[in-house]
Amino acid sequence: MIMIDIIFDPFISHGFMRRAIVSCFALSFSSTPLGVFLILRRMSLVGDGLSHAILPGVAIGYLVYGMSRTAMGICGFIAGLIVAVLSGFISTITPLKEDACFAGLYLGSLALGIILVSLRGSSIDLLPLLFGSILAINVGAIYFIGIIASITFLTLALLYRALVVESFDAMFLRVNSTRFSVLIQSLFLALVVLNLVAGFQILGTMMSVGMMILPAVTAYCWTNWLPSMFILATTIGLFCSWCGLSWSFYACIPAGPTIVLTASIVFLISVLLGPIGKKSLFIRKNMFIFSNKKNKK
Repeated sequence: MIMIDIIFDPFISHGFMRRAIVSCFALSFSSTPLGVFLILRRMSLVGDGLSHAILPGVAIGYLVYGMSRTAMGICGFIAGLIVAVLSGFISTITPLKEDACFAGLYLGSLALGIILVSLRGSSIDLLPLLFGSILAINVGAIYFIGIIASITFLTLALLYRALVVESFDAMFLRVNSTRFSVLIQSLFLALVVLNLVAGFQILGTMMSVGMMILPAVTAYCWTNWLPSMFILATTIGLFCSWCGLSWSFYACIPAGPTIVLTASIVFLISVLLGPIGKKSLFIRKNMFIFSNKKNKK
């Protein structure tokens, strides 16, 4: 009984904790399937780059409209799209790969965003933008995240088959229809940017990608069957949200980083105990032993 009180009491007694857990759950349902597709496409670092690329737009929204989450979200979405389109364009006209183009652009975007915020505010103003303020989330922000989650669900349902084909055999889709392949890729990146903007409302630009990638890569340690990966990644996202918020409440530590840290701990445990992660470690260990024996001979 005492344990049940400890688990549920913060969310029953405090409205800000209820708003935080509702927004985290909506984000988990929305962003973790995208994280699975990013992992399958080997684009997890692209997601990280895009999360930083939205900062200049967020900064412009902050400079013009103040701490309006809606304005900062819309401007951040536009900035992220510009970086995604620009990266794709550079990769088509140069020998550089798309991830290298993202790496070249997101660092500049991050620096530009910090400079823009510092023009008007102080280092204190940067903290909510970089690391989020999940416990200060209001009903309007929850509606905003809910709308993004609904758009993501509908789009994924419509494009599911094409996204799966493009993840496992991108060349097949390109050979049959280059324009359709580009359209699918563009819509997918737009969804990623949209969910990073939703994550920015909760975790800030520095950690918004955490709830997208960590549950997905953790699920991959346990299964490689796609439907199971979706379900498991979402469940892990919900579990880490609840545990992270409870941990931050009782330990009086920042909520957003605690949720991401909880997801990282679950990932490390999964690497050691999960059948796929453990299998990889076992193979590497045997290869290391084999190479040592070969060197001794």
